[in-house]
Amino acid sequence: MHSGFLSVYTGDGKGKTTAALGEALRAVVQGRRVLVLQFLKGRETGEVLAAPRLAPELTLIRLGRPGRMNLRNPAAADLARVTAGWERARQAIASGDYDLVVLDELNPILDAGLVPLAEALAVFRSRPPGVSLIVTGRRAPAGLVEAAEVVTEMHPVKHYFQAGLRARQGIEW
Repeated sequence: MHSGFLSVYTGDGKGKTTAALGEALRAVVQGRRVLVLQFLKGRETGEVLAAPRLAPELTLIRLGRPGRMNLRNPAAADLARVTAGWERARQAIASGDYDLVVLDELNPILDAGLVPLAEALAVFRSRPPGVSLIVTGRRAPAGLVEAAEVVTEMHPVKHYFQAGLRARQGIEW
């Protein structure tokens, strides 16, 4: 069995979560065990509604709450959610129960220092052989980028947001 890989999807462009979920679906249909933990998402998004229909074997857990979290000055309840979510992620990674663990929107949490980067890297390095990780979100810390085997940075070239149009249900969320 090959060793698992650490992949990072980052940047200001659209598609980080979408790319990670595409890999997750591909893994599930190949018989892999997949866990997706969404750190900053709490509302019912398209991926939350689609996952049980497309891949009932995929475990997708929302750890956030509806609304935006202030990453620079989080409320106590938000900080507690991040801490509990990170503990869940640590345990899932270390358990070896999953072939792929997607840590959606962990990058901004690492960037804000809500989970220490050194701690995250230690968890990632000590994962069992064969466990792959995908970490998504804007502002991936340099140390994470350096540690990863795969890094993709999404750059917006053109998007209707620039013209002032809003996110569309079923497309952006």
